[in-house]
Amino acid sequence: MVENTNPLKRYYRQPQISIRLPSGEKYYAESVVQKTTTGEHPVLPMTAMDELSFRTPDSMMNGQATVDVIKSCIPTIQDPWQLVNHDIDTVLIAIRIASYGETMEITAGVPGTNETQTHVVNLPQMLETIRQEKITDHCVLQDGLTLHIAPLTYKQITDAQLKTFEQQRIYAQVAQSNLSAEEKTKRFTESFRVLSDLNVSLLINNIERIQLPTGETVTDKTAILDFIKNADARTIKELENKLGDIRQQGSIKPVKVKATEEQIKAGAPATYEVPITFDNANFFV
Repeated sequence: MVENTNPLKRYYRQPQISIRLPSGEKYYAESVVQKTTTGEHPVLPMTAMDELSFRTPDSMMNGQATVDVIKSCIPTIQDPWQLVNHDIDTVLIAIRIASYGETMEITAGVPGTNETQTHVVNLPQMLETIRQEKITDHCVLQDGLTLHIAPLTYKQITDAQLKTFEQQRIYAQVAQSNLSAEEKTKRFTESFRVLSDLNVSLLINNIERIQLPTGETVTDKTAILDFIKNADARTIKELENKLGDIRQQGSIKPVKVKATEEQIKAGAPATYEVPITFDNANFFV
């Protein structure tokens, strides 16, 4: 291997922080995330090219910009598409800290009023909150079925978001079109079916196996699909709620904010929550 003898090498970017992945890396092959001796992954600040990639609409929409930046800033993560949902927020927060520092400003509306307010968020504190959260990979339904969960990958999440966005776009176009009421109903029904199939697909991908109260275990995806299609609505709703809770593990929680006396007089509650969303257009600027 040829050694880099560039005298400017000492001025290259250097790791600013290190992180552990909330999942414990138990879902990854070496080809996805390289093992380190400490279990921690050094995080480099973004380059100018990395910042530019977040200004390319197509790359932002399809997730490629995020994948490229993760590979650039955390080289031990070799296939970011396969990162599971528990780890994604930690990775992105770490890159934000390494690139721009430990605080971030967010502007949000004050509920009950017409005001907006800017809040300063402590990002290391967010990482610590996520780090302390215990990741569970199973849940039990009221009827005694135990679901063992396979986390969704960034690829699966991104594909689902793209398909959802496409159907929302189609819905808006049809609603504003000059099509007959009958044709509109037909198009809306088709769009609803696509979204329903997408939801079922996410459920299937999210379930690794189901254990019956008798101890018997079902891993066959066709059998699990039949169960989802034929179980009653109450069971599926319970299943979706529990999977939703598990998917939120490792994710950023809303920031709790206290309203000022003036805001309370204007109709705001004494305390309220401000959601933190990953909009690449403002999270990495």
